[in-house]
Amino acid sequence: MTWIDVVKLVVSIVACEGAGGIGAIFTTRAIPTWYKSLKKPSFTPPNRVFGPVWITLYLLMGVAVFLVWREGFSQAGVTVAFTVFWVQLVLNVLWSVIFFGLKSLFGGMIVIFILWIAILVNIILFFGVSSIAGGLLIPYLVWVSIATNLNIQLWRLNR
Repeated sequence: MTWIDVVKLVVSIVACEGAGGIGAIFTTRAIPTWYKSLKKPSFTPPNRVFGPVWITLYLLMGVAVFLVWREGFSQAGVTVAFTVFWVQLVLNVLWSVIFFGLKSLFGGMIVIFILWIAILVNIILFFGVSSIAGGLLIPYLVWVSIATNLNIQLWRLNR
């Protein structure tokens, strides 16, 4: 691995964890107040699970986008895959802003549906560039699938 690769890896991980940090600004304020007051389905994970899971997922996302970036933009599919990755990461942050910041269960539900589709497309595109990169995003899709179901049930129980 060259020093340029090391820089790309660090930038990729820091950018992803940074997105998580931005989302956490909105999340941590709402958890002890608004979120705590919501009726929740029985399968709701304990609050202490979310932080470690997201930190791990952002790390996996950072490594995945690095693997794609490392291939170079002259390689087929890299530019589109790289772009879709950053779009889905913005959607990820936007969900936190809408769901926790604006306290909108319905708005969060709309964004998380779009996010889920963007992640699926991103996985397909990443597999076209690097099977490892595509595979690293699968746990993210699984977790967002759980979060989507949770968001739907929260909306259903609290409307």
